Amino acid sequence: IKKKISSSLPLIYGRRSRLKRLIASKKIVRVLESHSPLTGMIIEELFTNRKGQREEFDAMWSSSLTDSSIKGKPDNQSVDYSSSLEMLNDILDVTSKPIIFDADNGGRIEHMPYLVKSLDRMGISAMVIEDKIGLKKNSLFKDQSNVKQDTIRNFKNKISVAKKASFSEDFMVIARIESFILGKGLNDAVRRAEEYSKAGADAILIHSKDKTINNLIQFSKRFSKSKFYKPLVCVPSAYPQIKENQLSKIGFKIVIYANHLLRTSYKSMKEVALEILTNQRSFNSRKKMSTIQEVISLIK
Repeated sequence: IKKKISSSLPLIYGRRSRLKRLIASKKIVRVLESHSPLTGMIIEELFTNRKGQREEFDAMWSSSLTDSSIKGKPDNQSVDYSSSLEMLNDILDVTSKPIIFDADNGGRIEHMPYLVKSLDRMGISAMVIEDKIGLKKNSLFKDQSNVKQDTIRNFKNKISVAKKASFSEDFMVIARIESFILGKGLNDAVRRAEEYSKAGADAILIHSKDKTINNLIQFSKRFSKSKFYKPLVCVPSAYPQIKENQLSKIGFKIVIYANHLLRTSYKSMKEVALEILTNQRSFNSRKKMSTIQEVISLIK
């Protein structure tokens, strides 16, 4: 047992610290959602050559939305952290790339240290906490009328508690700002970014559901002049037409494709299921499916 634990420690430390090394060495860090060991393996092994350079996903995003969806539950923190950590453990077993964990608003502050210690011990590289309070409502819903944003003081305290709870210097706490989502504007977003940075946040995720990136450009320009500047993170679900090099040019360091594998698999599975039901055979759908040999050959 001791020998097995010792042999796994370098992987845990290397995985956890790699995200910070990637941020320091790359123009932009590319992150894709993983909701199962299978999707983790796809992210782990997939690469392409573009203009003579190898391109791949640098890390994985453990999304609360996709985690809830595959369990058939709403995206309102119905799935507890222990259940999410169980799935994370399965993904960790078959992958080696860094993982960023979506912690929603982090839950009760009294429970935060236990969550952080669990993630840190597992070798997770970072967790994202958002500054909304109360029952969660997905940020991409049009109606955000009943959604409340935490006070700056309270959220700074959450960040501070999370940072103190981690035992590794490589574990990152990323503060997610919902000011644009809730219509509070640029000044509020920049002020919160500076205050969260002072509290110890390692990076700032500025969320937006606008179809253009004008607000992100303005935010980046303002925040980049601050002495409390930290690396910027974006989630381009609402503005998918924007390329990574454009995001890099305006100052973003991490781009998270937050739910794309789940959305792809749902659409494909529904189409094939309907075709089988309609045609009363699977022959018509064979080109949309992997072969049995491909599936059984996944595990090497």
